[in-house]
Order: sequence, then C-alpha cells, then structure tokens
Amino acid sequence: MSRAAPLPKPLTIWIINPFDDIPGEGLPPLRYWSLARVLAGRGHNVIWWSATWSHRRKATRSVPLGIRDEEGFSVRLVATRPYKKDVSLARFASHRNFGRTFERLANESIASGQLVRPDLIVASLAPLDSLEAAARLAQRLDANLIVDSVEIWPDSFERLMPGPQWLKKILSPLFLSGMYRRRHAVIQAADALSSATQIFLDTIACDLSSDSRADKTAPYVCPFGAYLQEFNPPPRTVNHVPVLNEKTAATSGTLPLQCVYSGMLAAGQDVDTLIAAAKILSASAIAATLHIAGTGPFEDSLRKAAAALGGSCRVRVHGLLHRKAYVQLLSECDVGLVLVRPESPAAIPYKACDYAAAGLAIVNSLPGELESLITRFVAGLKYTAGDAASLARAISLLASNRPLLLDYRQGARQLAEAEFDREKLYSQFAQWIEATAS
Repeated sequence: MSRAAPLPKPLTIWIINPFDDIPGEGLPPLRYWSLARVLAGRGHNVIWWSATWSHRRKATRSVPLGIRDEEGFSVRLVATRPYKKDVSLARFASHRNFGRTFERLANESIASGQLVRPDLIVASLAPLDSLEAAARLAQRLDANLIVDSVEIWPDSFERLMPGPQWLKKILSPLFLSGMYRRRHAVIQAADALSSATQIFLDTIACDLSSDSRADKTAPYVCPFGAYLQEFNPPPRTVNHVPVLNEKTAATSGTLPLQCVYSGMLAAGQDVDTLIAAAKILSASAIAATLHIAGTGPFEDSLRKAAAALGGSCRVRVHGLLHRKAYVQLLSECDVGLVLVRPESPAAIPYKACDYAAAGLAIVNSLPGELESLITRFVAGLKYTAGDAASLARAISLLASNRPLLLDYRQGARQLAEAEFDREKLYSQFAQWIEATAS
C-alpha cells in the first residue's frame, strides 16, 4: 500500500495583491483567494495583503470576522485612497499609497514582533508600486520573491491610450518609459516568475538578462481556472440527438437561446457590440436572451439600452451577482460570450474558464491562446470584435443548429477538464511555489 507524499516544511508566505475580491464579498474566489486556500491547506502560514478599496465594486471593504477559522489564512487590509475610474491619475495615486503603506506596516509589524518574517512573498504584477515594495521587503528580510503576472503593465495602458496608432507610438515612450524601467528592475530582482498565461510570461521574461535568467527557478504558468464541481456537465447527445430533461429543454430549440456575458463593464470590453447584435437578431426573428452580469462605468447606459430594445431578442442586465446567483445563471445558459476588444490586454480571462466549466459554447473575439484552445477542443465560435453582424451570425448559428450547440458545449466542458480545473492547477502551483523556497 503506497503512502501519500509528506507535506513540505511549513512556510510563512505573504501574498501581495490589492485587486482580487476577498472572502466575505460574496463573489466567486479568484486567483489569490484560491491560492491562499490551497497553500494554507498544505500547512503554511499564509497572509494575504490587500486593500480597503475594492477594485471591482469601487467601494470600501473590511475583513469579516472568522476568516482565519473558515479559510485557514489571514487577510490584512491596507488603508488606501479610493478611485472611480480604471484609467485615471487617482488610480495611480491609490496604488502608490497602497505600496508605501503596505511596506511601512510590514516593517513595523515585524519589528514589533506582531508578525514573523516571510519565507516567501508572492506579489502580483500589477500594480507596480506594491510589487516594488515587495521586492524591497524580500531583500531586507531575506525572503524569496515570486512575481506572478496576471496583467501586463504598462503594456495594457499603452493599448488603452486614446488616439490613432501613430499618436500612441509618439506618446507611449513619454508617459510609460519610466514604468517599463521599473518593471524591468523588479523582474530582474525576483527569484522566480509565474503567470496566468504563456503570453504574459513571455512578455515579462523579455526583461531578463541571460545571466539573471540562469539564476532563477524555471518559470511557471498557472491559468486562472475554475471550480468544475460547481457546475453540472452539459446535456449529452446520442447519435447527435439531445438527451433532454426539464432542465435541458432549451437545447431542443423550443425555448430562446440563453447567452451570458460576465465581467467588467468598462473600456476594453465589447459590450456595446452586444446591444447592436441584439437589434440584428430581433430583426431576423432569432429568439435569444442575452444576459449581462457584472458592474462598471457602462452599467447604467447598458440598462437604458436594454430597456429600449424590443423584439425576439432580449437583453437582461443583472449587475454584480453574488456567487450562488452567478453559478445559477451560468448553469441556466447555453452560450458564454467573451466580448473583448483588441486593445484589451486579456489572454484567457476568468469568464472563459467559468464558461468552459459550466459547459457553455464559447463565442470569442480574443486571438491567441484562447482561440487556439477553443479550436483544439471544438468548443465554440469566433467573431470579430466591434462587428455586431459578426456576433449576431455566431449567435444565430447556435440558435438554429442545436446539435452543433451541444457538440460545442461538450467540447467546452472537455476543455475545462483538461486545462482549467482549478483544484488540480492550484495544487500543482502550490508545489512549484514551495520548491522555490528550497
């Protein structure tokens, strides 16, 4: 009888990320909540440093009582300035405030004996200010630093700058060259690099010299992933005929096609194209309901546009859903919409992982890694961002060809099982993190 491999020596691990939703906010666990859970479950003393300002909800937040008992790890919130717009000077000031305050609190807590020094610091890229603070602390406290890239700064700001491409090429060096130098310095100082996608990893690895590359632990890619056990598998087919029950009657074509977009309602997302596509679908008498779940600066305008629509295609704006309602919505849908503009820095967003886990056929505008996976697993269709007719054609095809829809749904679930199973992904990620301390 074989014995299970022993758990590693307990480590003190700090996670530095001010963006992700924390326990108690009623939302699905994202990357750092999931990682903290797994690391704590493996016996490590985990502290997640986050911010009092919620990036997603644009509101103040606090840590509920009992997190340590319920989750196994601690959350320490750093007071920071609020901001309302994702691309604004106020946001940069808030990040600078967070980095400085976090570093001061960390030093004071260790000096007073309230906290023990960390063995490992896992710091997210972005933002840069807290990443730089983490690098200074790691050097001062003799801790190993892992830079985990979940977004590429400042590349994402370069893509979102206003104006034509020729103007961006002139302006971006003036505004962003300092940020590139700062990122380069932190990447060089890190002991190891990890990332949510291969393209993100390749981008930050360009900051490494050949000498520093040889000194580091081999880099690691861990996708955002999803919890597959939250969702039932999609309906099956036998000889291309759907096996129906009350919950899957929509796949017979007797009910409107249910499509969902989840995520931020902000710049870089292609949600305005969804409204235009709904008008085209109604003009063609295609019965569909397009659900929008999320919040952001575009939410009010989307609600007004949805209310003004008529015809066979309806748009429902749900706002930001708590976890149970979010899972329920995806479970009742047929199609997941990845509506992203080319200027967005996304590669494989959370929404794509959740759609695949829920067994939704994926309609996607992103080129690159996600498109390749959807093609390989025969999990959906692509459309051209900004082209409402292209999006309407994809939705219309799935509404009129239910056997094809079911095939794509099966392919999406297979994609999730092979590539996005968070239970497996984060256990392996945790083992790699542990290895960087040896």
